[in-house]
Amino acid sequence: MEYVTAQGVRMPAIGLGTYRLRGRECTETVQRALGMGYRHVDTAEYYDNQAAIGRALADAPVDREEVFLTTKVWRTDLRYDDCRRVARESVEKLGVDAVDLLLIHWPSRTVPVAETMEAMNDLQDEGVVEHVGVSNFSVDQLREAADASRTPVVANQVQYHPYHDQSDLLSFCLENDVALVAYSPLAKGRAVRDDLLAAIGDRYDKSAAQVALRWLVQQPGVAAVPKASDPEHLRANLEVFDFELADAEMERIFEQQGGLVGRLRDTLGL
Repeated sequence: MEYVTAQGVRMPAIGLGTYRLRGRECTETVQRALGMGYRHVDTAEYYDNQAAIGRALADAPVDREEVFLTTKVWRTDLRYDDCRRVARESVEKLGVDAVDLLLIHWPSRTVPVAETMEAMNDLQDEGVVEHVGVSNFSVDQLREAADASRTPVVANQVQYHPYHDQSDLLSFCLENDVALVAYSPLAKGRAVRDDLLAAIGDRYDKSAAQVALRWLVQQPGVAAVPKASDPEHLRANLEVFDFELADAEMERIFEQQGGLVGRLRDTLGL
């Protein structure tokens, strides 16, 4: 496993996304993933699966300290008191003393981000939350959140894959030591059917999906949380650390986003 480090916080570069996983399927998937070597589990209040993940953690083959656990507060619960209540409920459902990372799931149009960050910072002071971050924030929104927080904003979780340009956000994250965590890293299955990714994968005996994930985690400061439940897919998503894409291959994938290489060449060292 490789790691992404931001603000001194080490986060496994590949995690398990759990959106739409619920009940027994969710519990069994998380248990299976941890047994395979996953050490990063991503959930949210909105996913309605925290109790199921808690059951998996209770019977996990690894100690709690080995698992990087992320959850999120939905945008209807971002007032100070609501955020504190929901975060504590999440910790209780997960059956842990604290979560490693608490994120604002989406920015609010009505609640000042400073109010939510104050609640999250206070939760840190109380030992309920180790680190704080955001999700689906633009550059300007991320800057505002970071300015409002008493502690570092360590991550911004956003949609990022070979067809979605996040160059401006990634540059800002790298300049400010914020991890960019990619959700939907396989573009809801589109990457699996991509001829370019498949052709690159042939060179390494890897699938198109594995090339897409490798392309992400090979970028500095980027982690990914692909959702999977099939055992073969779970295992395949972890097997992206035994090969490295050539610079030219990285560029060919970037070019699918249209001109991205020129803007990121210096930042990424291509």
